[in-house]
Amino acid sequence: MPVRSVTKDPKALTLTVVAEFSVPVERVWAAWADPRQLERFWGPPGWPATFTAHDFVVGGRAAYHMTGPDGTTPRGWWRVLAVDPPRSFEIEDGFADESGAPSPDMPGSRMRLSLEPIPGGTRMTSVSTFASLEAMERLLAMGMEEGIRAALGQLDAVLAA
Repeated sequence: MPVRSVTKDPKALTLTVVAEFSVPVERVWAAWADPRQLERFWGPPGWPATFTAHDFVVGGRAAYHMTGPDGTTPRGWWRVLAVDPPRSFEIEDGFADESGAPSPDMPGSRMRLSLEPIPGGTRMTSVSTFASLEAMERLLAMGMEEGIRAALGQLDAVLAA
């Protein structure tokens, strides 16, 4: 399992995940930058993602849905805020309604992901920041931490391919 630590900081409104992979930074970056690779790990097991848009540049947007075992298709979106290949990117991430518009009923987050070389591979640090403690608690109660752990477990297989 690549996840080394998960730290929840309610005062700072952050969830920090540190994972390590035994491949170079450029390989991990490619998995995030390529929507076909991203689809293979963005959703938790049993909930594959399909990206219908993935404009991975500053100001770009991504749109996706996950398909659950029962056929449901919850939707999501990204707004790309910063991109520094192959070191880091920052996005706003949230749930979407059926038309793909941001859902006003669901909280989102802001995620900054950074990649750094370490002996034998890459350390990935993801810091999600929430607008409020209520938003953080709601997303964590929905299984955000478990979903991230499961998704990053799938990233190992993507990187090995």
